[in-house]
Amino acid sequence: MATQDLSKIPAQTADFGEMWSFLRCGVNVIMTDFEDGMPTDRRVFYTNMHTTVYNYCTSSNMPRGLWQNRTGPNFVGFDLYNKLSEYFVAYFHPITEQVAVLQDEELLRFYGARWEYFTPRARYLNNIFGYLNRDWVQRERDEGRKQVYPVYTLALVQWKNEFLMHVQGPQKRLTNAVLHLVERQRNGEFIGHDLIKKVVYSFVSLGIDENDLNKECLDVYKEHFEEPFIQATELYYKKESETFLAMNSISDYLKKAEERLREEGDRVELYLHPSTHKELVSKCEDVASNACTLSYRMYPNPKCLDSLHEPFQAHVTNSGLCVIDRLVSHGDGGSTNVDAIDPKAYVDALLEVHRRNVEVVTRSFKSDAGFVASLDEACREFINKNGATGSSSPATSAELIAKYVDGLLRRNNKMAEDDDVEGALNRVMVLFNYLEDKDIFQQRYTTELSERLIRGLSASNEAEAFMIPKLKEVYGFEYTNKLQYMFHDMSASKSLTDSFTERMEQNHGNMDINFSVMVLGTNFWPLNSPTHDYIIPQEILPTYDRFLEYYQLKYSGRKLTWLWNYSKNELRTNYLSQKYILMTSSYQMAILLQYNRNDTLSLDELVSATSIPKHVLTHVVALLTEAKILVSSEGEQYDLNLSFKSEKIRINLKQPIKDDRKASDKTVLKAVDEERMFQIQATIWRIMKFRKTMKNQALIQEVIIRLSPSFVPRIPDIKKAIEMSIESDYIKRAKDSKDTFVNIP
Repeated sequence: MATQDLSKIPAQTADFGEMWSFLRCGVNVIMTDFEDGMPTDRRVFYTNMHTTVYNYCTSSNMPRGLWQNRTGPNFVGFDLYNKLSEYFVAYFHPITEQVAVLQDEELLRFYGARWEYFTPRARYLNNIFGYLNRDWVQRERDEGRKQVYPVYTLALVQWKNEFLMHVQGPQKRLTNAVLHLVERQRNGEFIGHDLIKKVVYSFVSLGIDENDLNKECLDVYKEHFEEPFIQATELYYKKESETFLAMNSISDYLKKAEERLREEGDRVELYLHPSTHKELVSKCEDVASNACTLSYRMYPNPKCLDSLHEPFQAHVTNSGLCVIDRLVSHGDGGSTNVDAIDPKAYVDALLEVHRRNVEVVTRSFKSDAGFVASLDEACREFINKNGATGSSSPATSAELIAKYVDGLLRRNNKMAEDDDVEGALNRVMVLFNYLEDKDIFQQRYTTELSERLIRGLSASNEAEAFMIPKLKEVYGFEYTNKLQYMFHDMSASKSLTDSFTERMEQNHGNMDINFSVMVLGTNFWPLNSPTHDYIIPQEILPTYDRFLEYYQLKYSGRKLTWLWNYSKNELRTNYLSQKYILMTSSYQMAILLQYNRNDTLSLDELVSATSIPKHVLTHVVALLTEAKILVSSEGEQYDLNLSFKSEKIRINLKQPIKDDRKASDKTVLKAVDEERMFQIQATIWRIMKFRKTMKNQALIQEVIIRLSPSFVPRIPDIKKAIEMSIESDYIKRAKDSKDTFVNIP
């Protein structure tokens, strides 16, 4: 009967009652008898259902509902939507009666099975009623009626209201059944976590943000699972802590707590929403902290606490390592994505571990000096060597923290919340004090500062100045004095540009080129001079010559090295009906200005005209071609695009050339390695000048101790520096012992 009814669709002029009777029969087949009741040709069935929905929505004869005093065929939908809603309400009645007598695991299995049965069918209905969703539902939502939903969302809303709420009841039967399974798992029983995950993630799916249906909403998950789960977790571990500490030492308890934390982390991975992790770990650590506080008061002799320092240090270290491992993990078998790690997420994770354990030491152990030292040692370990800075990663904590600070100090930064840049800088200095590679941070910070100043990317001078005294405490006056010279150069350059512009206006009238210059001290700025020649375009050559003449008159004897590789320019197009401003590098400018005198140019002709090496020029031309400023004609011939169009008037073409960033990173690390070797040698010379004679091992240890505030030198590097010092006649081996070194006066 159902197949016969569904094979013949109602006429386009049929009334709503006839159309709904047909649609209800099809909906019933989908929701209750999808496999056996479905017509043989499902494509025909789907087409007939979809056509009937379309005919209803586009009919001008249908009633428009209570709030629809509008004309036209495209606003029909209220009655069909209402009937669907009523269908779902009726659908859940018999299921609710079935579930009333079920408890615990049987209840979970029934609920999970019904969820798996219901959701794909609801999605199928959503497709069938797609025209209703796109037309009537969307219009209603656009006009502010946010409690009107697409069919699939409507099905979820009715599942929550008509099924979940009845299943839960005042006793929250479903939630308690899940919590009971979790407790059994904590007690060592093996349970199928798929069952818990099915129920828990149904709560996630049932959260509806009425203003944005595509946005994840965890309200249902938090109310019906997370909050009672966290409460149950607290009660469980309070009871376990009391029982365990009554029969075991705090040392054993800390090991047990560490094991439990790992288990809870795995639990999140297996069947909880990731957002629960932070609250769960925090609650577990609070319970452990309170338990330690009570046990600490029971120790009459502080010396009894000495045995706890080592396990506490191991606990903190493992906590830090696990947090970073979770941060870099894809969750697919332990693979990592170190290169794409977010500096803000990395810094926030480290700070959170430090903050929690500082609270433990302060509250539970009354800031006992031994626990403070253990905390410091643990932080030093997991901050410098973790999953993001391991052997497979070229990154170090110093580099990631430097990137974070650079992000804080840049315009439009997204690192600091509520524009609290100074607060964020204060917090990051907590991590900075634990860094072993402070020299890498120093070099990276200087490089990033120079880029911010040259490119005009600093958020504010106040924020930049705020950082200098903090660095001075660590690196001393000599380093921060260089930074202050960089700021002085920027200020002096602005004054120099202003005075030059004023002189040119007096002598030559208004200049046809807007010109600004930065004159930067070689000893203070980490900048690289061009490694190749550069022919200055004739359009800017007069301004260049006038500035050289002006500068030599003002500062006799000084030599200028022009860093064209850092310069930027703006060009105005005059060959198009629409005027554009092209923001270019000097190399791009040199290429484009050649087209003032030529219609087409080959790559070799551009090399000859600019003196830019061919391998560099190839990348530059590729960027201009990609932006469609130039077009490639034949082979290596390039024409100016006379049909160029863009929605933007100002077009930024200054994209970094491929591998430039990697080359910059290598330059920074190379500079650090060279500086380290120099410092190791200088330290050896100072030690030997004072000690006169030293054994090899003693010399190595003293070099490590003296340099560790800045970086921890590698023993092979120290041995290499010793050999270099011998070759340079600063020290020599003792005649009677090859293992002893003697200073050479």
